[in-house]
Amino acid sequence: MGSKTEERIKALEIALNNEAKERDFYLKHSKRTTNNMGKMMFATIANDENEHYRRIQELHKRLIKDGKWPETVPIQVKGTEVKAVIQKVIDSVDTSSKADLDDMEAIKIAADFETKGEKFYRDLAKTVDNPMEKKFYEFLASMEGEHRVSLQDTLDYFQDPAGWLRVKERLHVDGA
Repeated sequence: MGSKTEERIKALEIALNNEAKERDFYLKHSKRTTNNMGKMMFATIANDENEHYRRIQELHKRLIKDGKWPETVPIQVKGTEVKAVIQKVIDSVDTSSKADLDDMEAIKIAADFETKGEKFYRDLAKTVDNPMEKKFYEFLASMEGEHRVSLQDTLDYFQDPAGWLRVKERLHVDGA
């Protein structure tokens, strides 16, 4: 096995470790929080991270077996549902649900995970020459970026649910 393949295997192992830690973090906080938006957001991102983990694990196994990036394995992972979570909150008009300091701290930690994950995948995409591999890492980077933005939106909601809802509703009322 060449050094390039070994580097790819190590990169995927780092990704597997990160995705597993993040999934476990999100699951823990989805069970802990009593805030509906927090519960939905944490659970949704945990599912996304689990999907990423399974795809990366499949690629890892094939890379070890074949000694090269697989050309036949689908590289796409399912899209995230984080925008749907935010829309559910807007539709339910729940401004009474309070977030505690642990919720806010968890969101800040999670946003940091996603920022680092996005950078990790973007950096990997820049270093590879295989177009399929590049596309896969760019897609994962975009998913991590979408998670980060949604987590910031969730933090804004936690800090001021009524103000957050006013801003979000304004975007949907008359299209202006």
